[in-house]
Amino acid sequence: MAHVAMGTADTNMNTTPTEPTATVAFDPGTFERLHRAYRRIDRSDPAQAWHLLEALHVLGQTRLVSHARTHGLMLALAWRTRNLTEVNGQLLRLLLVPLGHLLGRLPLGNTGRSHVGAFRPMQVAPELLATIRAHQRPPTL
Repeated sequence: MAHVAMGTADTNMNTTPTEPTATVAFDPGTFERLHRAYRRIDRSDPAQAWHLLEALHVLGQTRLVSHARTHGLMLALAWRTRNLTEVNGQLLRLLLVPLGHLLGRLPLGNTGRSHVGAFRPMQVAPELLATIRAHQRPPTL
């Protein structure tokens, strides 16, 4: 597998995945549109909430503030849904975020959930990639 950046080039991405993986280049506008979509969703649909948060994580994990913000949102959702395994996993990840950025060791493509190893790079799932692309602004002519 080759490292593939999708979207615009991300010149600030100084990460070393533990193995080659595909990732999505950070775009602040897309990140904010996904975040707004997450905020609008019905609280009675935790599956959709997790899906949007996983897309936010994949998109924002190469930026310290966006990465930490996403794990904070994941922690809040885990608490709200009384998922103690996820609460513990998010607390651990919030502690690891600064270290991963400091060392430039981020598992690109990782969804950020507790059922996935915190250091495991992943291919971006097609459904997450579709969600990210759906929130990208179309190119202007």
